[in-house]
Amino acid sequence: MTRIAVVQQPPVYLDLSASIERAVDLIAEAAQQGARLVVFPETWLPGYPTFVWRLAPGAGMGKTDALFALSQSNSVDRSKGGLAPLQEAAREHGVVVVVGYQEIDGTVSGSTLFNSCAIIDADGRLANNHRKPMPTNPERMIWGFGDGSGLNVVDTAVGRVGTLICWESYMPLARYALYAQNIDIYVAPTWDSGDTWLATMQHIAREGGCWVIGCATALEASDIPDGIPYRDELFPNKDEWVNPGDAVVYAPFGGVVAGPMRKEKGFLFAEIDVATAKVSRRKFDASGHYARPDVFSLHVKREAQVPARFT
Repeated sequence: MTRIAVVQQPPVYLDLSASIERAVDLIAEAAQQGARLVVFPETWLPGYPTFVWRLAPGAGMGKTDALFALSQSNSVDRSKGGLAPLQEAAREHGVVVVVGYQEIDGTVSGSTLFNSCAIIDADGRLANNHRKPMPTNPERMIWGFGDGSGLNVVDTAVGRVGTLICWESYMPLARYALYAQNIDIYVAPTWDSGDTWLATMQHIAREGGCWVIGCATALEASDIPDGIPYRDELFPNKDEWVNPGDAVVYAPFGGVVAGPMRKEKGFLFAEIDVATAKVSRRKFDASGHYARPDVFSLHVKREAQVPARFT
């Protein structure tokens, strides 16, 4: 059995340095409680830009600019070793870490932001980096589009792990691309919550024959620091649960194992038997005996899409 820990605690909102320190401490704490896989929600570093859903289009553009600037200056640049503290924590404690973060690419424009998810193996190696290919609705005011280069299921110390971010899990072809890579553990960092989202997680566990971990950042208005621009306008109700979290773990072919953990902060722990994923697909294997490749096929372009090539 493998013990996993889903983080349901907020970062230090829009403060990258302090949030990384908190993440390192949480990894150590989870490892001390026996976890071998530690999962963080969508853009946990430095915090999901929920302000794009709360400011009026057009009228809030100047305010969005100010908040974007703060968010941008607190984004992770992998080219400058931005994930190194988490990689070192994973190596030190011998745990696999899956973390959602806001990425800025200093090797290209140094400006555009991406909604990314990293899989860090227990030896500290960055096993995969995936960028969300389609930001949802007003998220497009903040994030650029990812590509297929990170649409991978990778071997780790806890089994074969793949990730899709938030509403990517509503994209049938994206899900199928992971199913077709012998996935054991499907991780879905998100900002979504509630019954509809939980039903989606249940469906994926059944459709994909894999373990499914869903997690959003449990965040209260009181977690937003006073120095955040337009804080009182964005979060007028000091007692509001901005996001209830709803961390959850489903077993292959369906059935909740842990959670949902709602309006509560801490860790959601679960014990999983990774080997049961493959066994569960005897009944239904979406990319195997149920696939009918003579009728249907999927072509995934894994080439990284770059705006300039230098030769």
